Formats: sequence, structure tokens, C-alpha cells
Amino acid sequence: MMLTDGQFSDPDLAAIMGAPAQVAAMGRVEAALAQAQGRLGMIPLGAADRIAAVAGGFAPDPATLIAAAATAGIPAQAYVAALKKACDKDGAFAHYGATSQDIQDSALILQLRDALAVIEDRLTALDCELAARGDAFGAQPIPARTRFQIAAPTTLGAKIAVWRAPLLRHLARLAELRPRLLTLSLHGAAGTGAAFGADAAALRADVARQLGLASSDVPWHAARDTVAELAGWLSLVTGSLGKIGADLILLGQSEIGEISAGTGGGSSTMPQKSNPVAAEALVGIARLNAGGVGMIHGAMIHAQERDGSALAVEWQTLPDMVVRTGAGLRLALELARSLTPNPRRIARTFDADRGAMLAEAAGFYLARHMPRPDALRIVAEALRQVAANDADTLATALSRLQPGHDWAAILAPGRNTGKS
Repeated sequence: MMLTDGQFSDPDLAAIMGAPAQVAAMGRVEAALAQAQGRLGMIPLGAADRIAAVAGGFAPDPATLIAAAATAGIPAQAYVAALKKACDKDGAFAHYGATSQDIQDSALILQLRDALAVIEDRLTALDCELAARGDAFGAQPIPARTRFQIAAPTTLGAKIAVWRAPLLRHLARLAELRPRLLTLSLHGAAGTGAAFGADAAALRADVARQLGLASSDVPWHAARDTVAELAGWLSLVTGSLGKIGADLILLGQSEIGEISAGTGGGSSTMPQKSNPVAAEALVGIARLNAGGVGMIHGAMIHAQERDGSALAVEWQTLPDMVVRTGAGLRLALELARSLTPNPRRIARTFDADRGAMLAEAAGFYLARHMPRPDALRIVAEALRQVAANDADTLATALSRLQPGHDWAAILAPGRNTGKS
């Protein structure tokens, strides 16, 4: 437990990816393996029933497995030893022909399946919440900024649409990667399945059916591309959330204040402050997961049939990425539900700009009446006059340079937001 868990962790995802859930998932795999082997005559039916019954409810304290897991170099081996002991005389048939990596990987997939269901629900909920904010406030004109400079008018609806678009693509990507990821691992010590004999394929099919997973004839002990694909997807999701967070930080800073979201955090010594804690966490989570992708991609360099050093990197990186993604979506949902524009502050920004952000619109309007180079020269001169005289606006300057046009109406921000 860390004191920053409220920002960077999530109780639901932490429970799914935590040690007790890992132990329970390994028990499900061992139970399914024993039942399938009993049906195929690989082990006695009585032993199969006993092993399945014990594994189904076997919940050793993970703390008791830590020392053995450190010695073995893989947590599943410590679990299997404890399971065999709990099964007494039938323990000799537990884990029959399997390798610890089979159990650990298959259990991971069961955990990831549950975690992805929660993440998908939150991703869908976030999209729906942002859609509702768009319906409520989408027509609100707001300054667009490019490279941290005011550029032109847009609308809050356009900004929200940019936030939403990747979320829908992430849902589509999840549907594509799920079938590749949710695959049983059951190929024995060196990936050949030799200890399972002629019925190895039938055994895998039966265990996969029981667990609701796909089955592959090729082992993935040392081929971690689907894990890396998931890590990339998690980073894409949190990267999109980080973009939302960065926008909210900038739009909510003291001298702008055009949008508010979340309740903010106070300063220990400056009572006037309301720090954008949740939005900052979204940015932090995005950066942490981006770093995690590099670690997982490094773990794809997996020597021969199994590489403990590569696996260790994955074990220490992937669960945290999953949990952080859940935390990011939880925080983003809280921010979206309270997202509110401040029309008074937005109007103040437009007023302070004095129409300069409409320079592009003015140039294109004049280009309908004269050659474009001449139009641009006039707009440039108008901008020079605005810069030299604090009382001027682009509309008043253009009224002097090109009278006979209703420049105030032509350059009204609400009339120059395109399809936003």
C-alpha cells in the first residue's frame, strides 16, 4: 500500500490483479487441468475429483508462498507445491505433465479477462459521459490554442469530440486483441507437450473449454507479443486520458479558468489555490504507462524456450499498468461528470484578444473582394494597429482600413467556428 494509491491505484483492479486473485486463478487452472486429465484417463478419476475439489477452494495466504517463490523464481511453482501437499496422497497427480509457466500464464489470462471487462465498462462510461457534456455545452464558443498560443475560435463540443474519438478506437482495438490475448497456455516443460502424450491437443481443448479460453497448438511461453500488444493498448488508453488531463490543467489555470472539472486540491500554505490533482494524475499515469510499454517490449527479447529474466520484467510491470489504467479511467470519469465551462471567463479571453484570433477569418473574407496578397497585407496592418493601440480591436482597425463592411458581425467568434 502506498499513500499515493488514491491517485495511481484502483481498488477494483488492484483486487483483480493482486496476489489473492492470482492464487485463485491458478487454482481454477489446476482444477480444470485435473478434470480434463481424469476424463482422458491420464490420471485416476478419483484423484482428479479430489484435486479439482481442493484446488477450487484452496486459498493459501500469499505471504506463505513468497519465500518459496523467490527460491523457485516463479510464483506458480510455490503454489503447486502447496497444492500437492493439500491434496495428500492424490497430490502426485496434481499438475500432471504441466509446467509452472503454463499455470502462471493461464492464470494471468483469467485475471486479465476480468480486468479488461472492468476497463471496458469504464471506457464506455467515460465516452457516454463526455457525450452528455458535449450535448450540454457543445455549442459554447471557446478559443482554440495551438502550440500554447491562441489560434482561432472553436467550440467546447469540438474539443470534447477530439477527446472522445480515441476512446471509440480503443474499444474497437480491444475487441480485436481480445481473441489473441485470451489463450490458454498448456504445453509442458519445453513447450512440446511430450508429457501429455498423444492426447495433448485434446487436453488443451478441454481445459480451454472449461476456462472459456482459446487454445493454441503453438506454445507462447517465450512469444510474448500478445502481452506486449495489451501493454501497448493500455498505454494508448492512458495516453488519451493524459491528453484530456493536460487540456484541463491548462484550461483551468488561474489566469484562464475557462473550464472547471473536479474539486481540486488545496495547498498546505496557500489557501487560495485549487490544484488540478486528478487531471495531473491522468498525465502522470500516461507517462508511467508509456514507460511500462518500453519495459514490456524489452521483455519480448525472450531467450530460447523460457527466460526468467524476461518474465520477471513482465511480472513486475504489467499488473501495475493494468491497475493504473483503471485508476486513470476512474479519475477521468469523475472529471467528466463535473466538467463545466465558465462563459464569463471565456468571454473575457475573447475580449482580451481583441479579435486577433479572427485574423485568418478576416483574410479569407477580404480575399473574396480582392487578391489574397492584398487582403493579407491589410489584415497585417490592422494587427499592427491593434498592437500599437490598446483601445483598438481587429474589427475597429479593419473598419478604418476597409470601411463599408460590418466587421463586428463578420468577426463574431460564434460565426467563425467552422464545423466545430
